[in-house]
Amino acid sequence: MTHLNYAFGNINSQGECFIVNQSGEGDAWADYGRGFTAAESVDGVADTWDQKLKGNFNQLKELKAKNPNLKVLISLGGWTWSKRFSDVALTQASREKFVSSCVDLYIKGNLATFDGAGGPGAAAGVFDGIDVDWEYPAAPGDNNVYRDVDTQNYTLLLQEFRKQLDVVGATAGKRYELTAAVPGGTSKIDKIEVAKVGRVLDAINIMSYDFRGSWDASGPTNFHSNLYPDPAAPGSGELKSASVKTAVDAWLAGGAPPAKLVVGVPFYGRGWSGVTGGANGLYQPATGAAAGSYEAGFEDYKVLVNKTGYTTYRHPTTHQMWTFNGSTFWSFDDPQVLTEKMQYVKANGLGGAMIWSMDGDTNTGVLMNAVSAGLQ
Repeated sequence: MTHLNYAFGNINSQGECFIVNQSGEGDAWADYGRGFTAAESVDGVADTWDQKLKGNFNQLKELKAKNPNLKVLISLGGWTWSKRFSDVALTQASREKFVSSCVDLYIKGNLATFDGAGGPGAAAGVFDGIDVDWEYPAAPGDNNVYRDVDTQNYTLLLQEFRKQLDVVGATAGKRYELTAAVPGGTSKIDKIEVAKVGRVLDAINIMSYDFRGSWDASGPTNFHSNLYPDPAAPGSGELKSASVKTAVDAWLAGGAPPAKLVVGVPFYGRGWSGVTGGANGLYQPATGAAAGSYEAGFEDYKVLVNKTGYTTYRHPTTHQMWTFNGSTFWSFDDPQVLTEKMQYVKANGLGGAMIWSMDGDTNTGVLMNAVSAGLQ
């Protein structure tokens, strides 16, 4: 693994990056306030009560000390915290203010004091760059404001990040990276100035998953991260053609450099319950979402791989697998699917793979091993 993205950073109502200890807004205690025991710690040494940097941030720093080539980036936004991106990107003044606050907080490491931790420069050296996960410019997401002008403002925001990161990097004697998590749906890709964005980013991490899911509660069941489209799949338009290849082709057609395109792979599955009909559950009607540990219709690979009573099937056209027990359908990536996806990455001269998210893997890292071996 070359890069670890720590997700997520939030944006406050003043248009600034911030960390707060408040449910739904942030977790300063987990980020830099919690003391780790020796048994929990990366370096085997317990945190002391008077450390200015504790929590996950300090563990990331320790992880980098053990793995000097690893780069750690703060990922901003995500599905839940993208609501204010359009506002902060709206004007040159708002862009400068927002980016400056993010650089100050995460790159310079100037943390607010919390429970004795934090302070000026407390988190300096933790992060090697910034990942922008705006879901989505000029298109709806979870609870985000979106405007047509987001298309141009997204580019301008990334350019402002690149400018300010270069300034602070020149002072520090290093280059800070700038990446983005970007959509895999063609209608959302159309809202982005692909060629301009491609020039400013170090990596373009395509969220090539969640193509379909149990938000369509009645189905039909389908794949959420298939490598290739299936002409025989149900539906029409974007829903029918969605695939890793479709997403990559759209970014390439827009002018993105192949070597900067990173294929997103899921370490989780999506599923339906109450599935009827034939075809071993594929492309069939359902009555709702399958039960999940965190949310309905969603489950980690480490749980799915141990479910009993399911039969595994593989689709020759999409190169995707699914499992079915007669009433519940799950679509997910296993080591064989990931190996084929990495072959596709290499064959097309792409930049690598991005994972959401590491905690979905087994304790022995079977999925991570498949990704790593497949890219050798």
